[in-house]
Parts: sequence; structure tokens; C-alpha cells
Amino acid sequence: MNSKFGWLRFFRVLLFPFAVLYGMIVKLRNYLYDKNIIQFTSFNFPVIAVGNLSVGGTGKSPMVEYLLRLLSPWFKTATLSRGYKRKTRGYVLANDKTTAIDIGDEPMQFHLKYPQVAVAVGEERAIAIPQILFDRPDTEVIVLDDAFQHRAVKAGLYILLTECNKLFCRDYLLPVGSLRDSRSSYRRAGIIVVTKCDPGMNDAAKDRIIAEIKPLQHQHVFFSAIHYREPYHIITREKRVLNKQTSVLLVCGIANPRPLKKFILESASHCETLYYRDHYIFRIDDLRQIVKKLECMEGNDKMIIVTEKDAVRLVKFDSMLKDIPLFVLPIETGFLFDGAAEFDQQVKTFIENFKEKNHN
Repeated sequence: MNSKFGWLRFFRVLLFPFAVLYGMIVKLRNYLYDKNIIQFTSFNFPVIAVGNLSVGGTGKSPMVEYLLRLLSPWFKTATLSRGYKRKTRGYVLANDKTTAIDIGDEPMQFHLKYPQVAVAVGEERAIAIPQILFDRPDTEVIVLDDAFQHRAVKAGLYILLTECNKLFCRDYLLPVGSLRDSRSSYRRAGIIVVTKCDPGMNDAAKDRIIAEIKPLQHQHVFFSAIHYREPYHIITREKRVLNKQTSVLLVCGIANPRPLKKFILESASHCETLYYRDHYIFRIDDLRQIVKKLECMEGNDKMIIVTEKDAVRLVKFDSMLKDIPLFVLPIETGFLFDGAAEFDQQVKTFIENFKEKNHN
């Protein structure tokens, strides 16, 4: 037996009792919510919750962005996040002076890309939602970011994300695995999206995954992949194409940079990486280190690439960045097997049916 897997199995055995205890707590909590012993808040208003059952990235931010792009041309849309790693507390509604320090990096990303959307943060969603409706009374739908397991608010539509290579049905509860909620909680979802799939996935692989998930009769399963777009300069917005003469310094403070680096290496000649912890707050010394690292790299066609999430924490150095080849690589959710039209229609139909039912 490979020694690495032997040690992994040994530690899992040691942690198993803690996972059992954690599972008992999770199941008791869900039972109390299911029986309405712990009170939840529901709204006479369309609320969509996006989330997962595990810790770590499953593509929640790209999915929220997809929904904002989909819904904002048709409905007055708002989004609510907790605002992870922000320096403020309580409810905050983004405005022209807001920074990532105020609301967190993902909400700031939403605010910059979709200025027509009301972007708010608040730890207690049951309190924040009425505040959004007070501040923006014309709001017609609210998208909750990372809210699947937070049951204090009952959403009208739950969209559950699960990563293709780490399906929730194959995973284990913390601390043995990465599940923060029980597998059976998938039953609350109306839509399940398998994320980060290979764009070349075939029908046989899709059918095997659906068989593993065992969707209920009312649930619809979709498959999505990450689509990378053309890099643009963080300040000037000038676009630039990666090619085999380009040397890239990838600067990333995200949970899983492997797919991003793989994509860059498919297009560029060379890629070096500077890793920072997830949600890292960049300092001026970090920017100097990044520039120095770029200068030490070989090649005439050199550029720095960051994610949109990291860009919102670097843009504060705008006066220094104009002359630095620092480019942002945007990503989007793309549906496989021609699923986009059906997904879009189901989400819009939920909102329209909700409004019609409550109007009558």
C-alpha cells in the first residue's frame, strides 16, 4: 500500500469519532429546523439561495455572477453575502465609495461588474433582507450567496453546487472529509449544478454522475465548466491575448489555483506563481515583491495575471498600477450539454410563478 494513502487512512480512522459527533449535531440541527422547533424566516418575496454542502470553493461566485447577468436585465435584482474577511460588521449596502475592506472581495467584485445590482452584506440574513427592501423598495429578487446550509432564512429556490471531482455523495463529514452539512440535505435543492466539469465530458460520464447523485423527482441536474475570458489590464482595461511567447507571473490568493495555472500553461510559454492565502489583503510591500519577481523572469513579453477576486484587493494601488503589466483574468460559468436555456428558464419561471402566486 502506498504510504501516503496508508497514513491518510490512519488519520481518518482517528478522526472518525469526531465526524460522528459532528454528524449528530448537524442532523439534530436540521431536524429542529425541519420540525419548525427552531424558527426560520420566510419572505413573501422571491429569494434564491446558492451554496454547497462542503467547505472550499465549488464555484459559488461565478454562479452568483451568472444569475446576476441573467436576472438583472429582467428584474430589479439584489445580492446578499456575509462579506467574508471584511473589516466592517452588520449590514452594509455598497455605494460609490465602497471598497473590498467594507464588504469583502467577492461582493466588491459583484458591485464593480454589475453596478445596476444592489450588493449588500450582512451576517444575519433574516435582518439584512428587510433592510435591502427598505433601501431598495423596487427590488424584485434577491440572490443569497453561500446560503444553502444557513437555515435561518428559508429561500424559495435552492441551487446546490457540487464539484465534479468531489461530489457531495462521495464525501464525508468534517473533519474526516469536507462536508459541513449532511449528504441528505441535498434534498432541499430544487436545482443541482455539477461544477468544474471537463468541457469535453461525454453523455456516459454525465449519466454516471446523475446515477450517483440520485436526484429526487422534483430536482434538475445541470453540468457546468469554467470558461476563461480574455485578460484585461487592471486599470486601463486594455485586453491582451496570451500566446506561446508570453511569460506569466500568476499571483493568486484563492483556495484552488490549479485549474487556473493549467489554463495559463496551455496558452503561455512559461508560468511562475506567487501564492497568497485565500482572501489575502495585499500591502504595498507585496506589490513591490510582485514587480521585482516579474523583473527577474526571463523573456521580453511578460505579464502578471490575477483573478478578479484578487484584483479588487489590488486596485487600491491604482496610481502605481498604470505602468505595470498587471492583467485580470475573468472567469464565467458555462453550461454543458446545451443546459443553459433550460437552467435560465427554470430560474425565471420560479420568479414569475412566485410573483403571480403572491399577487393573487
